[in-house]
Amino acid sequence: MKRTATRLADGRDLIYYDLADDAVRDAPDRRPLPPVQASSEIRHDPLLDERVGYAAHRQTRTYHPPADQCPLCPTRGERLSEIPADSYEVAVFENRFPSFSGAAGRCEVVCFTPEHDASFASLTEEQAALVLWAWTDRTAELSLLPGVEQVYCFENRGAEIGVTLAHPHGQIYGYPFVTPHTRRALRSVAAHKAATGRNLYDERLAAERADGRRVVLETAHWTAFVPHAARWPYEVHLYPRRRVPDLTALDDAERAEFPGVYLELLRRFDRVFGPEAPPTPYISGWHQAPFGIEDREDFALHLELFTIRRSPGKLKFLAGSESGMGAFVNDVLPEAAAGRLREVAS
Repeated sequence: MKRTATRLADGRDLIYYDLADDAVRDAPDRRPLPPVQASSEIRHDPLLDERVGYAAHRQTRTYHPPADQCPLCPTRGERLSEIPADSYEVAVFENRFPSFSGAAGRCEVVCFTPEHDASFASLTEEQAALVLWAWTDRTAELSLLPGVEQVYCFENRGAEIGVTLAHPHGQIYGYPFVTPHTRRALRSVAAHKAATGRNLYDERLAAERADGRRVVLETAHWTAFVPHAARWPYEVHLYPRRRVPDLTALDDAERAEFPGVYLELLRRFDRVFGPEAPPTPYISGWHQAPFGIEDREDFALHLELFTIRRSPGKLKFLAGSESGMGAFVNDVLPEAAAGRLREVAS
């Protein structure tokens, strides 16, 4: 595999990831781009002890362009895009419209494939392994930035989720703070350790494996299950059997097995509502330990994959209880969701 770092016309970073060591990535960005005008602000809510980001410049970001103007396709002739090369395998670049920027974090875009009408689920295992390498490399690089406390590699898929670019891609957020979700989890892990001397992540994974009713897929190094208290209609958590804090700590065997497991999960998500249903909208993201915290090794790297679709043609909306009070009410029992995801195995 080869990594090639370069810059776009406005100075933003662009990194190509290739399977072949002899890949050449020297195409210049021919666009007359103005300097990036991005200014983010972070405010603290003292009542909830949470931070909220503000990025007013994102109002002008690219919104549902036609396919022949997609900024994530390769550059072809005079059709110039964010990727100067006329072909690529995986490419990562600084977001032109970042939610966080400068001393207040960093946002990047990950293009999984040059094929506009593809999806992550349509990738080969070799291509998915290359994406995993890109996620891992970017996690390591962003961990060195002074304004980044936590890295989240994620994909929003589908118009129902709010995706504004149809090309298969994900994002990487380098948060300038520890997210509320992670802070709550860390408090629970610390309290459980203080009370029992044991790790809550380890016990949770062991309990799901022992119960078995919600396990969707198991291999030598990975376990996928619907959590006992799942919030979303179809929600799967994927854990390596061995507890590690982040992507950089996975070993060769875990990396080798991941692509097949993940692709199988994504393909099951696309089949779960039947052959006539459109592609399933989903959010998928890696939960990694923040940097510079005590007991970082107590955190367990895992991926959370879920859909807001609850049945064919029906979505789970976050209405009064969920949006107003943060109290979820799910329409699908976790055991039923797990059973259905087992039924649609390849």
